[in-house]
Amino acid sequence: MSASKPDILWSPHHVDRYVICDSELSLYRIASLGSAETKAGVLQLSGETAATLLAINSDTPYMKCVAWYPRPEPECLLAVGQANGRVVLTSLGQSHNTKCKELMGKEFVPKHARQCNTLAWNPVDSNWLAAGLDKHRADFSVLIWDISSKFAPEASVPTEKLRLSAGDTDAGLVVTKPLYELGQNDACLSLCWLPRDQKLLLAGMHRNLAIFDLRNTSQKMFVNTKAIQGVTVDPHFHDRVASFFEGQVAIWDLRKFEKPVLTLTEQPKPLTKVAWCPTRTGLLATLTRDSNVIRLYDMQHTPTPLGDETEPTIIERSVQPCENVIGSFAWHPSSQNRMVVVSPNRCMTDFTVFERISLAWSSSTSLMWACGRHLYDCTEEAEAGSLEMDIATKMRQRAQSRYGHDTEQIWRNHLLAGGDDPQLKSLWYTLYHKPLMKQYTEDLEQKNLGNRLPLVYSGIKNIVKSSSGTLESCRCWNGSDRPADVTQYRSEERSLALRLCGWIKRGPEIDVEPFLKSLEQEGEWERAAAVALFNLDIRRAIQILNTGASSGKGDLNLNVVAMALSGYTDEKNSLWREMCSTLRLQLSNPYLCVMFAFLTSEPGAYDGVLYESRVAVRDRVAFACMFLSDGQLPRFIEKLTNEMKEAGNLEGILLTGLTKDGVDLMESYVDRTGDVQTASFCMLKGSPEEVVKDRRVQCWIESYRNLLDAWRFWHKRAEFDIHRSKLDPSSKPLAQVFVSCNFCGKSISYSCSAMPHQGRGFNQYGVSSSPTKSKVTSCPGCRKPLPRCALCLMNMGTPVSSCPGTGKSDEKVDLSKDKKLAQFNNWFTWCHNCRHGGHAGHMLSWFRDHHECPVSACTCKCMQLDTTGNLAPSDTA
Repeated sequence: MSASKPDILWSPHHVDRYVICDSELSLYRIASLGSAETKAGVLQLSGETAATLLAINSDTPYMKCVAWYPRPEPECLLAVGQANGRVVLTSLGQSHNTKCKELMGKEFVPKHARQCNTLAWNPVDSNWLAAGLDKHRADFSVLIWDISSKFAPEASVPTEKLRLSAGDTDAGLVVTKPLYELGQNDACLSLCWLPRDQKLLLAGMHRNLAIFDLRNTSQKMFVNTKAIQGVTVDPHFHDRVASFFEGQVAIWDLRKFEKPVLTLTEQPKPLTKVAWCPTRTGLLATLTRDSNVIRLYDMQHTPTPLGDETEPTIIERSVQPCENVIGSFAWHPSSQNRMVVVSPNRCMTDFTVFERISLAWSSSTSLMWACGRHLYDCTEEAEAGSLEMDIATKMRQRAQSRYGHDTEQIWRNHLLAGGDDPQLKSLWYTLYHKPLMKQYTEDLEQKNLGNRLPLVYSGIKNIVKSSSGTLESCRCWNGSDRPADVTQYRSEERSLALRLCGWIKRGPEIDVEPFLKSLEQEGEWERAAAVALFNLDIRRAIQILNTGASSGKGDLNLNVVAMALSGYTDEKNSLWREMCSTLRLQLSNPYLCVMFAFLTSEPGAYDGVLYESRVAVRDRVAFACMFLSDGQLPRFIEKLTNEMKEAGNLEGILLTGLTKDGVDLMESYVDRTGDVQTASFCMLKGSPEEVVKDRRVQCWIESYRNLLDAWRFWHKRAEFDIHRSKLDPSSKPLAQVFVSCNFCGKSISYSCSAMPHQGRGFNQYGVSSSPTKSKVTSCPGCRKPLPRCALCLMNMGTPVSSCPGTGKSDEKVDLSKDKKLAQFNNWFTWCHNCRHGGHAGHMLSWFRDHHECPVSACTCKCMQLDTTGNLAPSDTA
């Protein structure tokens, strides 16, 4: 130890005291900045702490290593290793303790002078002091001294005490005979006692790491390695040891000492110190020469179910306590993740290593994070209406209301979702009209118009492409002989598109009156008036506006709009047309705007209606099907479809249908909202060949299933799987578990046809499904008896209800509602660890009151091995 390389040594009994060791020993007391007195010798270590100099000892020159006595008495007793190999006991400050006075100045001298590299006190027998020396061909390098003047029981040769010359008045007792001598003709660079046994000493020798057992000094366990410096034992894991050489750190497991379990590669510069954190499990700090950065290695072990530890996961990071070059550092013995660092010129810094903060979202949208030994849970309770609910919260609430499961009246699903999202409303109304497509394609087949079955899953985009036989007609305004200056187009495909848009019902003629009445009932007066006007019934549009204005919830300005409509004229240069063209843009309601845009547009130029984004997509598409030619209609539909796909607007499903284009649109919607719930239910209604097998669709489905499991909605997840298997039979999982016979290896389950002479059927668990509950206690293949239940000792296959005294417990765990199938109580169940088991009902009843397996002499805690075994579902069956 030189003046340019100071070291820090914390007191083992005073958490506020430490020693700086270089050319002299300096004792400091650390305290808060407010309590530290402002005087000479007070050094500020951080913004909150300062160190006060208590004592200085400069009587021991040529120091190479220092070790603090582990017992509280005598206080401040230090062992100092010198360059000549001597070990001197010294103290800091005056002590009135008698034992301290006896030990002060005591020296332990080897036979041959050479440098003392390391010192280590025995943590149990504090009189033993181990010293590691340089190599000498005729001497040992590991010497264990007994600092007491008494004879040690294990010593074969008594301790010799010599006095120096009378002229040396400061000399104390000199001991020349060590208690143990180890490591002949070798050098020792580092030492540490193993906490698990006071007689085991780990030494870093010249070419190997050696474990010396003082009970038999003739034998030692060693491993050849270059990593022999700075050996230190993890205080939280006594079988884990760290050592280093040059720029590498080796981590050893003393239970398998053949080779290091881990090798950490440091910077190109050599290491100067490694130290385990005393307050944090598996945290190792390392320091390289001429560096102002300390590297931290967080070792996290992952235990396996069988108890074996896998290779630890290492998380590396660096901290910079100060701007100066760090000479040495030392962890605080009790304050969490706190250390003091010292520079070569004795500039000290008090520094706390902040823990990595691990964040995690719970399935109930609360935020939890861990910092050090503290766990924080944060649940944001926003005021009603201040923030929009997260999509996960929405999906959770929708799942509880069985959203997506209504297959008879599909349109009602948007009401289960809250009814406030127009896109969801459009989506489910589109899927509701899918049976119209099926019936329409069947009619086309009957008319020998070709096989159009793919249209069942298609949207309007594919329908208008196949449009043929379009008829053009110039119609008059309803209730008037005056012809309208517009051209309408009609065909089978356009009529189907209008039905899908909801404008007309199925019938031989176009009749929008039912649709108008439904809009009036919902209070959508502006939309109803626009639809009536687009069907050239201006009188009906005026009537709807007047009715809406007179209703309690209507807008009184509708009367003004009705008056404006009543003055309509088709003269191009009229003042009415000029005023309406100017003022229509000032109307706030989009349907009122498109009404006047339609009346003031040139024939075939309806951009003011078609590209009004505030108008529902289905209304714009229906308008296009009525007034755009065969050349204009596909181009408009194609452009609108691309816009819907890019925006992820669910109203575009009307155009794409449940096809690949529909999957692309749904992908944009999921990317924008994260609503895998709607995506899963929607796509399951598509074509199994083209849609459900898509990788993206499968990902959404599995994500939704995982969400239900995370919320512990296990019954809802089962219902979703059943719903999925009905719509997509290929998704029905195959049986994954079979009960096989221990003797013949065949499956116990079989059908009635396999055993015609018995006439009974069995489910896949080997339990009779016949209503008579007959006892089936043998293998159907070899007739060997089935295993017995660990509790009732009856052969498996015997119905639980026939066992005496078990009826009450069976009722608590009976989860079966279908009496044709075997009850859950009768199922085979067993522990995957110990292989013991029995009737499911008996096992559940047993583990309500017990933790260990019911089989005698088996200590397996079966139920605790299942991480979800003690969890209850959050939903109800």
